[in-house]
Amino acid sequence: MTVDEGLRDQVRDRYARAALTVTEAGGAGTAADCCGGGCGASAGSTVLDDVDAPFGAGLYEPGQTSQLPPEAVLASLGCGNPLAVAELREGERVLDLGSGGGIDVLLSAKRVGGTGFAYGLDMTDEMLELARANAARAGAGNVEFVKGHIEDIPLPDGAVDVVISNCVINLSVDKPAVMAQMFRVLTPGGRIGISDVVAEDELSAADRADRGSYVGCIAGALSRTEYLSGLAAAGFVDAEVTFTHEAAPGMHAAIVRATKPVQTD
Repeated sequence: MTVDEGLRDQVRDRYARAALTVTEAGGAGTAADCCGGGCGASAGSTVLDDVDAPFGAGLYEPGQTSQLPPEAVLASLGCGNPLAVAELREGERVLDLGSGGGIDVLLSAKRVGGTGFAYGLDMTDEMLELARANAARAGAGNVEFVKGHIEDIPLPDGAVDVVISNCVINLSVDKPAVMAQMFRVLTPGGRIGISDVVAEDELSAADRADRGSYVGCIAGALSRTEYLSGLAAAGFVDAEVTFTHEAAPGMHAAIVRATKPVQTD
């Protein structure tokens, strides 16, 4: 097994355990680890217990999640609220990378309405099962959850208008591939609205590893300059990375935006 395969398996196992914890709790229990224990809340507490936590459902406005299945909310392990920056519009097609229990897919489906569509992509069978059950509970007919890796998205070219993601790209073992895939599946003029953990430029890879684990959404984070360079290399324009709150010393939850040009080579 390669190092990359080992890291991917660690990520899969962590989120499988999180999904099973929520499923076994029946919507009334706990969500495991909150992106690897970086929540600020004690292990085993629900992600709703600490609204100031740098990871979890506390980052959503209560009115946004009140009509969702509690299992979808409990399974939220992200570092932001990508819907707050994606500016989704009626009729758009949106893809959520690393969709987990489905909270952002279900919220997106409401935003784009019956003429739009929301896809969720996840590699973890347990999360996909939970997400599909949550979609059924919510009565969401304009959603689909598909299995796959964010480095090899199983959708055709130009399939969506918007790509969102919530604290997942930092977990990828091949971030240039993720950025190239986002560019590919977007329609010309499409955009990304992503929440992710991003390091300050002066932190080395070793510095980032000292601040937290890979599966905890810290060690694998890109720096701001690395993020912007990667997006430009993939073909995106008007890229920006805006820090929102600190997740660890020198490491920040951030909003990432960029656009695919209307005319591409």
